[in-house]
Amino acid sequence: MADNSKKLNFAEFFTEGHYQTQTEVLEVSTGSKQLAIGIPKSDDDENRIALVPNSIRTLKGYGHNVIVESGAGERSNYSDHDYSEGGAKISLNKKEVFSCDIVIMVSPPSIAEIELFKPNQVLISPITLPKMSEEYLAALKRKRVISLAMEYLKGEKGSFPLVRIMSEIAGMASVFTAAELLSYSQGGRGVLLGGVSGVPPAKVVILGAGVVGEFATKTALGLGASVRIFDNDISKLMRIQNIIGRHLHTSTFNPVYLGYQLISADVVIGAVHSPTGRSPILVTEDMVSKMKAGSVIIDVSIDQGGCIETSEVTTHHSPTITKHGVIHYGVPNIASKVPRTASNAISNIITPLIIKSGEYGSVEALLYARAGVRHGVYTYKGCLTNEYLSKRFGMKYQDINLLIASKF
Repeated sequence: MADNSKKLNFAEFFTEGHYQTQTEVLEVSTGSKQLAIGIPKSDDDENRIALVPNSIRTLKGYGHNVIVESGAGERSNYSDHDYSEGGAKISLNKKEVFSCDIVIMVSPPSIAEIELFKPNQVLISPITLPKMSEEYLAALKRKRVISLAMEYLKGEKGSFPLVRIMSEIAGMASVFTAAELLSYSQGGRGVLLGGVSGVPPAKVVILGAGVVGEFATKTALGLGASVRIFDNDISKLMRIQNIIGRHLHTSTFNPVYLGYQLISADVVIGAVHSPTGRSPILVTEDMVSKMKAGSVIIDVSIDQGGCIETSEVTTHHSPTITKHGVIHYGVPNIASKVPRTASNAISNIITPLIIKSGEYGSVEALLYARAGVRHGVYTYKGCLTNEYLSKRFGMKYQDINLLIASKF
């Protein structure tokens, strides 16, 4: 039987119906909103940047606009051209960058920069507790800024994703840094971390069996060092042994035994994180005074005040101080030693947060919906919402959950 159906050539097949009248479809609002995101240049001791060019391409795809201050990515080896190609606007005007709906920084803004904010703007940046002051918090309150601390943002399972990824980097970097500082040229004991045939390896004491401790342990063992791990959480000690896959020298924080191990230690790595405020002091000045001359302390907990009594905040330009003959390294942003890797890691966490904020219509709406994001807020429209900071500086505290509920 002959086929009487209409036969179309190739071009007609793909264009058929293009010029026919179409059914009208009304737009349905999803509540999403186009956001303006500002990425200012960080201070001289911060090499990382919060968003990398690839993430900006993603945000542009969702309709958001990003303004990057000229030179902001240079220390992470990202040029203005890279950001421009990614779809960002490059600005020489700091005021323009700080006029955006959301300002994201990898180091806290200075008090002078806080003056550039307007009410209800959102600031996403870390809290560096040793550098925090009453004047700083008062400035944020006066400007009615909604401030979120990166390190207090919680994931859906109660974890701290940014702390986790930076801790991985810090754990590895702390061991490499200790290996450098042990060398004679850096004022150390002149000890090779892993030792050689016939010569015993260096002894590394790690305080804390969390993520920093885990990655510090893996790195130290990989280099051949002898490792001792301390933590009061037995389940963490069991977990780290399972991860490493062999029996390790572990202990709880017994002051007598800890002091005994410190006397013969070449390296001490402080890796204790507090979920709410200051990290506890685990090593006293008296313990430090009995350590070997030229030994090294890396206090990764310094951004929360430090877990070693003699630790002080230092910078990448002047990273060490010496007390009782012991070299102390107290740089709070240790991950900034490898800024390209760290910037990509931060960007992977911040980008989905911005996308979600756009889908909900604003960061405020996202705060209402997500308790984990709400946990990161420390100032909200003139109110201090972090209980630890309120106690530390004697300032009035208000519960963010009640404040958010009253707005909706």
